[in-house]
Amino acid sequence: MKKNTIYFLSLVMIFCLSFKDKNENLSFEYVSVQAPFKMSKIKIPNFSKCPKFVITEFGALADNKQKNAQAIDQAITKANQIGGGTVVIPAGEWKVSKIHFKSNVNLHLEKGAILSFSETPSDYLPAVHTTWEGMECYNYSPLIYAYQCKNIAITGQGEIKAEMETWKKWFTRPKPHMESLKRLYNLSAKNVPVIERQMVNDTANLRPHFIQFNRSENILLEGVSITNSPFWTIHPYLCKNVVIRNIKVYAHGHNNDGVDPEMTQNLLIENCIFDQGDDAIAIKSGRNQEGWRIKVPSKNIVIRNCTVKNGHQLVALGSELSGGIENVYMNNCHVVDGAKLNHLVFIKTNERMGGFVKNIHINNITSGKIDLGILGIETDVLYQWRNLVPTYERRLTPIQGIYLKNLKATKVKFISRILGQKELVVNNISLKNVVADSVFEKKHIHENVVNFKEIK
Repeated sequence: MKKNTIYFLSLVMIFCLSFKDKNENLSFEYVSVQAPFKMSKIKIPNFSKCPKFVITEFGALADNKQKNAQAIDQAITKANQIGGGTVVIPAGEWKVSKIHFKSNVNLHLEKGAILSFSETPSDYLPAVHTTWEGMECYNYSPLIYAYQCKNIAITGQGEIKAEMETWKKWFTRPKPHMESLKRLYNLSAKNVPVIERQMVNDTANLRPHFIQFNRSENILLEGVSITNSPFWTIHPYLCKNVVIRNIKVYAHGHNNDGVDPEMTQNLLIENCIFDQGDDAIAIKSGRNQEGWRIKVPSKNIVIRNCTVKNGHQLVALGSELSGGIENVYMNNCHVVDGAKLNHLVFIKTNERMGGFVKNIHINNITSGKIDLGILGIETDVLYQWRNLVPTYERRLTPIQGIYLKNLKATKVKFISRILGQKELVVNNISLKNVVADSVFEKKHIHENVVNFKEIK
């Protein structure tokens, strides 16, 4: 019995020492964030002491996307196997197809490095478990994809860009594409298993995200420039503990939001520059039955010290918000003069979404001219879905606790336009020192709003 006990304890010690050795170089940082709500520290990985794996050591050749993809995959596997490592992309332009992360890996782009992603759809097969506008499905892989990963990062001073010729052709929405959207909507509404929602065919043409972190945690995206995107640019989906900082995004295609946090919690976005064809930051939480089924709100999100050069909105909430959105704090952001922008803050939903929006704080924002206004809240935004598919279940969205302080624009149509519903009015909106140099339509346009306060 004694020998067995000693043998067992020896095995435990060997296991513990092996585990320690495997992870001894990977450490963590805990980022403290000040906000008007309780928010725990954000845990992110630190790879500064981890081994480095340069892709040329694995056979990478600048113009050979197949060899480069294989080299990056082998380097990622090696870094994962030792419990933490940095995959280095050296200076130069490297053609590549999809990149799939594994846990404990940092993809690092040195100064002058460019990862140029293929525009060939077949390079993003087989289909993976992903999403399209708030609905889960199997579709083309995101160009950079992490699924159920922990402790991952994309860092450096290099650039990742998408070649766009094919994706541009897919921007249009012909009837076969719309029929595929209708099919996905119906599959989601009826809670058909996601594995049966196969959307890769000759007519769906559902463009992939550029970067999707899917069901992952402890994520850092820092320093890199991102150019072009087939669809949403950065999409943290069902993630926890995410820091996005010091990045530059330029993407002017269709649906080219900058960052789309969806059902994601404990997120910091700071010191970034956005030049977008759609919303700079769009916070989401699933569409209709999908959001109700998963029941994870987007929560504890802080955005600070960012600059927007173009976009539809500085920050949008919705329209996919069926899981709910709460505890959002944006502070000290700037929209450059001459930017093309509809609103600084836009909350959008409809009778199918349900969910909720509450406890939203927007402080210290400056902007030039805005095409519409500073604050917009609309509860009947359906876009192409209005006549495409029916309302299977009607659920309204409670919107309450929206606080704006120290926002200034030069020229606007309105300061606020809030279009609530008689059955569920918008409640508790506070504007303190929210001003424009000139208002050329009407200062406030309100329907079905209670407890609206404006303080000079």
